[in-house]
Amino acid sequence: MRLKTNNPMYNRLRNPSTSFINDGFLLQNDFARTLYHNFAKPISIIDYHNHLSPIEICENHRYANCTELWLKGDHYKWRAMRTLGIDEHFITGSATDREKFTKWGQTVPYTVRNPLYHWTHLELQRYFDISQLLDTNNAEHIYNVTQEQLQQPSFYTQGLLKTMNVKVIATTDDPADDLKYHIRFQKENDTLRLLPSFRPDKAYAVENPKEYRHYLTVLADSAKQEIHTYDDLILVLRQRIAFFNEVGCKSADHGLARLHHFKLGDYDAKTLFKNVLNGKLLTPEETAYFKFETLIHLCKCYHELGWVQQFHLGALRNTNKRMLSKLGADTGFDSIGDFQQAMPLANFLNLLDSTDQLTKTVIYNLNPSDNEVFASMIGNFNDGNIKGKMQFGSAWWFLDQKDGMEKQLNSLSNLGLLSCFIGMLTDSRSFLSFPRHEYFRRILCNLLGKDVETGQLPADEEWLGKIVTDICYNNVKDYFGF
Repeated sequence: MRLKTNNPMYNRLRNPSTSFINDGFLLQNDFARTLYHNFAKPISIIDYHNHLSPIEICENHRYANCTELWLKGDHYKWRAMRTLGIDEHFITGSATDREKFTKWGQTVPYTVRNPLYHWTHLELQRYFDISQLLDTNNAEHIYNVTQEQLQQPSFYTQGLLKTMNVKVIATTDDPADDLKYHIRFQKENDTLRLLPSFRPDKAYAVENPKEYRHYLTVLADSAKQEIHTYDDLILVLRQRIAFFNEVGCKSADHGLARLHHFKLGDYDAKTLFKNVLNGKLLTPEETAYFKFETLIHLCKCYHELGWVQQFHLGALRNTNKRMLSKLGADTGFDSIGDFQQAMPLANFLNLLDSTDQLTKTVIYNLNPSDNEVFASMIGNFNDGNIKGKMQFGSAWWFLDQKDGMEKQLNSLSNLGLLSCFIGMLTDSRSFLSFPRHEYFRRILCNLLGKDVETGQLPADEEWLGKIVTDICYNNVKDYFGF
C-alpha cells in the first residue's frame, strides 16, 4: 500500500530541510532540558581515549573533502553500506571520493533507528551548520558545500577540535612510537593538551611468530636496545613506559577478548619467548599464559607511576577470513563475543590487589549480557583510597548508542555509584566524532530528568547539575590527573 502524499507526517519526514535535531533532542521533559542546557552543554570535552592521528593534530591537517574526513576508515558506515548492497568498489575500493560520498548519501535514509542516523545528522549540523537530512538527492550538493568549508582554517583538525570545545586529547600509541608529534605539539600549543596513551597489544601478540619477531625489531630499535630474551622484553617495555610518562602519558589501554588468569609459573615465560623467537607456534594455552604474565609485569609498572589501566574486553575480531585477506583488519568484520569474563577478570585483578599493586582501572564491556558482571566487579576492588578507583567504562563499540548507553548507565547506577563515573569518550578515528559527547550528555540528562518527573529523584537542580558536571568533566579530570 502506498502512503498518500498529502499525509502531513509523511511529508514532514520527506522534507530534507526539516531537522529533528533541535534543542530538545533526546530530552523528554523540562528538567532534562534544564540539566543539559545549563550544566552539560557548556562543559569542555576531555577525550581520554581515542584513535585520532597525532600527526594530523600536530600538523593541523587540511582534508580535501568530506569523504576523506568522514568515511575513510569508518567501518561503522562501511557495514551499513554493505548491508544495503552497495559494492565494495564504492566503500573501500577505487571509486572517487565524490562517488563514495554519494553512495553514503544513498545509504543514510535507510539507517533509521541505527545510531548512524543520529550521528550523521548531529555531525553535519554541529560542524557544517547543515540541517538537511542527507539523502541521494542532496548528497552531491552537501559534498560540494562541505568541500568548500574544509578549505577554511577553522575546518583544519585543530579548528574542528576547537569548534567542539575539546581541551584534552589522549591518543592511542604503540610502545615503539617516538611520540615526536606529541612532543612538538606540546611545545607549540598551550590551549589543547595532546597526550599519548600506552597500547602494548603487539608486545604480547605471539600468535604469529613471524609478525611478532618483526615487531620486536621495531620495538628494540625504539629503545636502542636488543631484545634476545624475555627479560630483555620486559626491560625495554619498562623503558618505553618511562619515556611515555615523561611525555605526559597518564594511562595504558589493552584490547583483549578477555583477561586470562593462571598461577605465576604455570608456564615458563622465558621458554615460551625463546620458542616464539625460534619460529615455534605456541598452543592457545601457552599463548594465553604469555599474555597473562606480560600483562602482570606491565600492570605493576602502571601502578608504580599512578597510571590508569584500561581493558577493552569482549570483541570477537576478524570473523570473515575472506574479507580479512582482502581488506585487512579493522575493516568492519568484527562482532560481539560471548567469552567467559567474570572468573578470570576477578582472579586477574585479585592477583594485583593481593600485593597492593592494582592501579586505577577502567573495564569496558562489549557484551550487554555482561553489564551487571562488570558493574558489580568494580565494587569488589574499590578500597577507599581513591574516589571511583575502579570504573565500569562507558558503552563501547557496538554498545555506543542510545540503548547501550542507557543500559550501561542503569547497570552502573544499580550496582555502583553513577556519581563517580568518568563519563564519555569517542574511541574514534574521526575528527567528526565529538558530538558523541553531546549525545551521551543528552542521554544522561534525560535519564535523570525522567527520574525527577516520576518522583524517583528530587527536583534539586543545583545538586543534580553538580552530578552531571562531575560525570561530564570533573571526575575524569581528577581521575587521570589532567
